[in-house]
Amino acid sequence: MSDHAEKNARPPATAAETSVFDSYDARIDALPGSSAVRRMRDRLMSELQDQRLPHRRMEAWHYTDLRTLLKAVPEAFGTGGEAKGVAPLVDGSNVLTVNNGEASVEGAPEGVSVSRFADRLNDESVVEFLAAQGPEDAVSRINGAFVSDGLVVDVAPGTVLDAPLEIQAVHSTGQAHTRFPVTIGKGAKGSIVERQCASGEGAAFTSSITDLTVGDDAEIDWIILQEQGDADTHLARVNLRLGANAKLMLYVVNAGGKLVRQEVRAVVEGEGSDFKLRGINLLGGESHTDVTMVLDHTVPSTTSTEVLRNVVFGKAHGVFQGQIRVAQAAQQTDAQMACNTLLLSDDADFSAKPELEIFADDVQCGHGATVADIDKNHLFYLMSRGIPAARARGMLVYAFLAEVVEELDDERLVPALESVIAEWLRANG
Repeated sequence: MSDHAEKNARPPATAAETSVFDSYDARIDALPGSSAVRRMRDRLMSELQDQRLPHRRMEAWHYTDLRTLLKAVPEAFGTGGEAKGVAPLVDGSNVLTVNNGEASVEGAPEGVSVSRFADRLNDESVVEFLAAQGPEDAVSRINGAFVSDGLVVDVAPGTVLDAPLEIQAVHSTGQAHTRFPVTIGKGAKGSIVERQCASGEGAAFTSSITDLTVGDDAEIDWIILQEQGDADTHLARVNLRLGANAKLMLYVVNAGGKLVRQEVRAVVEGEGSDFKLRGINLLGGESHTDVTMVLDHTVPSTTSTEVLRNVVFGKAHGVFQGQIRVAQAAQQTDAQMACNTLLLSDDADFSAKPELEIFADDVQCGHGATVADIDKNHLFYLMSRGIPAARARGMLVYAFLAEVVEELDDERLVPALESVIAEWLRANG
């Protein structure tokens, strides 16, 4: 087929696609970066224009037809400093902020160096860093085309964070696109909280990518707390690499947003390393939230466990796609995955797609998924002791989620996240 025929075969652009393309044309001259970065941005947008937004015929997007679900994209971009900051999740945390896509480097503790990603965009080496990872990587294409700033964070080898480090990406309305390259040095330890927050009542369109490299022998809890507005679209991705004997607990809490896609792309490439993913999806209204993970075990003697707990109210729709791939060289891999859902409305639904792709023969791997309502026997037990039905249901839902929260090693984070969950349930349950 000729190029002309291929172009004619493309479907007409939707209103949201047209808004994305037009906003790029209006925004590109104001974005930072070298001429090489400009060429990469143009390439990413050209690829997006050729392929359009992802749709259900793409395997990775089968349950999240972005082309259909995304109805509109704000034309305006937030101005740095307009959004209101939020109190840290844990009192006494060291806080770094990105306000409407504009970063501040103040607030880093000892042992942590921070610079603006906007400055990195003038470095020629960042060009390929922005490139998409395959034809279905729409999140990287959108983020790479529009990203204006973010934070480059380096935790020095041996550093122990006495207090949590909190990275806040706060936006008002309009568009905001950020990037966070983070390097954890050898033997470093601590807790880092990534907050994705809304500060405004209008609709927003945001994207964020975190590139996290965990060095040998490091032990890190990384918490992503997503609290976007009820009308917001949020596209996010975290790219992970683990060194030898590294331990990473990635904890994802989705507690907001109208249309949310959180991707996790993890490579366990150091022997003796351990990766844990714990996720809580709090879904209500007519929201759509998708957590999609691809995890590669590439070397021998590594472990991973993924546990997601989902609570779905109203007409919400949730998705979990989890793929674990074990290379032939990755003997003695132990990888387990579970997705458990409470479906609390006849109009709600949740789609789970766990997958294992194993090329090694000396492994222990498994996966499972459950979807259920509140156990009637448990509910009857509480009500028979004088607890009203609504409160009893709330207690059971809370217990279903709290079991996962309590796995966090940092005891300061447990009550803070429990408070977030309890507040969401009071507002939406």
